[in-house]
Amino acid sequence: MTSKILAFAALVSLSACQSTPASETAATQPAAPVTQVAGKTYGAAVTAEGAKPLSELKQVLGDKDSAQVKLVGTADAVCQAKGCWLTMKTPEGQEMRVRFKDYAFFVPKDISGKTVVINGWAHREEVPVADLQHYAKDAGKSDKEVAAITKPEEQLNFEADGVLVADKL
Repeated sequence: MTSKILAFAALVSLSACQSTPASETAATQPAAPVTQVAGKTYGAAVTAEGAKPLSELKQVLGDKDSAQVKLVGTADAVCQAKGCWLTMKTPEGQEMRVRFKDYAFFVPKDISGKTVVINGWAHREEVPVADLQHYAKDAGKSDKEVAAITKPEEQLNFEADGVLVADKL
């Protein structure tokens, strides 16, 4: 999964029409924005143009609690009840839950491992126990695992108005 994102970032970097002084290394340059990804859109129309790699979210948020942003990354898990949320893992290994604005659309339940472009608001929030238990049930966790959730969690979440699921990468 991580190798797909790295391969995609390398492909994007190679296809970008930017010249870089030889003294700069790839480690010091920000990842190039994504320009084209073919796929199916759910919710509001979304293109990959200007999408930032999920690895840049920390810089986009900075000290703020929320920011409007378009991101590209890999769907890690999807609600198996309806497709009403998905998760993505940040480079730090943190799970970011992506919910859909106004519960207005769903994504296919079989997109785990696929590249997605999400557009909307990233935000930090405290998620109540009841919501955490609900998500665990949707993810197919056992009753014992659900019952073990007893404390709210600070999480990085995303409200997407549109999702583009890439055909291939």
